[in-house]
Amino acid sequence: MRPPDPGFQLINDTLLESLLQQAQRSPRRRVNYNFHASPEENPNRFLNVMLYGSYFTPHRHFKPAKHENFLLLDGELAFFIFDDGGAIKHCQILSGGGPVRGIDIAPGVWHTLVVLSEHCLCFETKPGPYVASTDKEFAPWAPHEGQPECGSYEAKLLDYALKVKANGLTT
Repeated sequence: MRPPDPGFQLINDTLLESLLQQAQRSPRRRVNYNFHASPEENPNRFLNVMLYGSYFTPHRHFKPAKHENFLLLDGELAFFIFDDGGAIKHCQILSGGGPVRGIDIAPGVWHTLVVLSEHCLCFETKPGPYVASTDKEFAPWAPHEGQPECGSYEAKLLDYALKVKANGLTT
């Protein structure tokens, strides 16, 4: 729940701890906190608190075409870019402590992420309006959230990410 808007909103430890507790109670192991007052507002701006083991179906923002950007404030994750057939084109480790803290994604790019730390806190922006039925196109080559294959698919991505991290590489 958003407090009444006095013309500004603080991102402080109290807010972050509250969101972390909400994410821990969520079956999806994540929670968003919107700074925009309505889905129609442009741009949409929000915090995304994600816990280790939260599954994100690979997707893209294509119709309507939307850029999306992520700035990791705390924690560590692996951000994946795929080709149209589902092959990994790029895996980038993002960390709230650097050296790479964020990424900007062009419209139509297949992507997902895997949380590597206990939790992550990310600030995201995307053009509005948000319309759930058209916001994302889910990848036909990956399991969708809730399907039994999600665990094994995420485990493969996690293994790939840990190899990238151990070798200090990006792909």
